[in-house]
Amino acid sequence: MIERRQFYIDGAWTDPRDGRDLPVIDPATEEPCAVISLGGQADTDAAVAAARGAFEDWAFTPHAERVALLERLLEIYNARADEMAEAISLEMGAPIDMAREQQVPAGSWHTRNFIRALKDFAFERPLGPHAPEDRILMDPVGVVAAITPWNWPMNQVTLKVVPALGVGCTVVLKPSEVAPLSALLFAEMIDEAGFPKGVFNLVNGDGAGVGTQLSVHPDVDMVSFTGSTRAGIAISKNAADTIKRVALELGGKGANIVFADADEKAVVRGVRHCFNNTGQSCNAPTRMLVERSVYDDAVETARQVAEKTAVGSPREPGRHIGPVVSEAQFEKIQRLIEKGIEEGARLVAGGPGRPEGFNRGYFVRPTVFADVSNDMTIAQEEIFGPVLSIIPFDTEEDAVRIANDTVYGLTNYVQSQDIERCRRVARRLRSGMVEMNGKPRGAGSPFGGVKQSGNGREGGVWGIEEFLEVKAVSGWGA
Repeated sequence: MIERRQFYIDGAWTDPRDGRDLPVIDPATEEPCAVISLGGQADTDAAVAAARGAFEDWAFTPHAERVALLERLLEIYNARADEMAEAISLEMGAPIDMAREQQVPAGSWHTRNFIRALKDFAFERPLGPHAPEDRILMDPVGVVAAITPWNWPMNQVTLKVVPALGVGCTVVLKPSEVAPLSALLFAEMIDEAGFPKGVFNLVNGDGAGVGTQLSVHPDVDMVSFTGSTRAGIAISKNAADTIKRVALELGGKGANIVFADADEKAVVRGVRHCFNNTGQSCNAPTRMLVERSVYDDAVETARQVAEKTAVGSPREPGRHIGPVVSEAQFEKIQRLIEKGIEEGARLVAGGPGRPEGFNRGYFVRPTVFADVSNDMTIAQEEIFGPVLSIIPFDTEEDAVRIANDTVYGLTNYVQSQDIERCRRVARRLRSGMVEMNGKPRGAGSPFGGVKQSGNGREGGVWGIEEFLEVKAVSGWGA
């Protein structure tokens, strides 16, 4: 049993002041694999005080010194990548090969991209030739509370912590209490890299406890949160009394529009993307909209891909998917699968219950529904599991209407060999991101959504600017 009860506050590992034990459950066995402490108000206050005390010096540390520390952090992160993969696999159930090849590299990729962007970032800018004595200064926002989820732990930790530290903010990180082990390892790396005391702090806790305490804390200047829309709404309300900045990366219900002229791998690619990370990605293409003339073939292809998708232990090597993260998540997915059947969607693969051969663990059958209408529950609610809904459409106008008929607006997808149509549809889709024909977004591309998928952007220069305030200064001199 792993015991990690301490928090990282003011440059040291400290015992909880106001903590209580919480078991960390291995989703593959349903048994405790570790124990952590959930902090209380005294722990939150100590972490925020440390961050507030360190802010002035850190904000005025030479930019090159901050970048050098991030480069050292990246070296340590890469050297300890195997440890990180094992932690992520244990805590949230990612198969070990997937943890090594996708989960851990997401953190190093973002860190590397931020370092490159920070080196070229202009923190002092002229207003323009019409006002030669004016300058625009970009100042760090202050103390940042970073509240991160369990589904892509290092992806989200690095998207928040690295740019915040890089611009001169100080940070209090509250990782998901469901999957805290990777964040504790990250804190060890911060310590090893030699960041000054108080610049980075970590307190474990749940949303109702430490999460709320950070959201309302008068000495926290900004909350950067990734998680459910429900929690994002609560954080926004909590933060309103102190007018702190809130950046939210929330849920999604991505539409994958497959036109009749899509390439032959489009459907296979879409199903695999939906099932990746056991469907636990906010930008997953969970609604496949298929032009009616190729609809039946697409449904059959999706069925075959689902039935060939292996489910297995996170400990075993291979290209399988693992369990979902928790009992609560498992039960939610089961309810929604049953709801899909109840509302009349046609089940073509998977369904309720665990896959054959599993009687323990939060394993879910890769599931495909066809003949889904967009007003069904499974087409509107974020399921966050390996469940795909296939919806037919007749025209381009129809496809855009269905895609936009959702409270979410994170990522949509377009598959067509007619590039002008792709561009036309991309312009009309109400989402923060659009990916076309299987081409991933490039390094430094901004990640984020519109509507109830949140506000703000993470990644690249946009992710850096989220943690900065704009200061206009006159009389600077030419």
